[in-house]
Amino acid sequence: MESIEYLKKYYKGNIEEAIKRYKNGEPVQYIVGDVDFYGNIIKVDKRVLIPRFETEGLVEIALGYLKNTKIDVVDIGTGSGCIAITLKKKLPSINMDAVDISLDALSLATYNAKLNGVDINFISGDMLNPLNKKYDCIISNPPYIAYDEEIMDIVKNNEPAIALYADNHGLCYYEEILKNAQKYLKDKYYIFFEIGYSQASKVKELAETYLNCTVKIKKDLQGFDRYIIIESK
Repeated sequence: MESIEYLKKYYKGNIEEAIKRYKNGEPVQYIVGDVDFYGNIIKVDKRVLIPRFETEGLVEIALGYLKNTKIDVVDIGTGSGCIAITLKKKLPSINMDAVDISLDALSLATYNAKLNGVDINFISGDMLNPLNKKYDCIISNPPYIAYDEEIMDIVKNNEPAIALYADNHGLCYYEEILKNAQKYLKDKYYIFFEIGYSQASKVKELAETYLNCTVKIKKDLQGFDRYIIIESK
């Protein structure tokens, strides 16, 4: 099995014990303890969502729009810190803030920032609420799975529910961010979202309801609508 070969290659402890944990339903990323995200080593455990290749696509899109200048960027729901860390490494001049409601997640994200040698201002709080300045860019991969949506047992049984599920058919955090975003954005701004594959039209509608903006939808490598790019008019 591919996952067992991965363990044999990367796990540094007792491989028999590791394989047993995997066969008992634990993700290989948690067993190994880290993932490669956009070329960066990001430590992961059950405190945070496992970074996925779709989120690398979100970072790739943001990098195509943002410039390496002293702009202010905030990552909402940072989790492991993978998005904020990658943006800061690729664009060292930006001022990078990152918010999460989970103190456990912030603890691991802070460790990951030190591991990757970047300076990020981590902030404890719910969505935009703890912020006290205006930003050129908001980026977020918020929880977006509806509570009645079927997901794989390995995800449901291991990854933190607070990072997976959202009310209102998975849309509540997009609306929470978009309805309050204007208070925290400069006149010229970008918002980048990762979304569920069926949510593009609804998130676009929310953006156009709350902001004077243009909205683009981008597909992931599997051909699903996965990213929303919101730009000030």
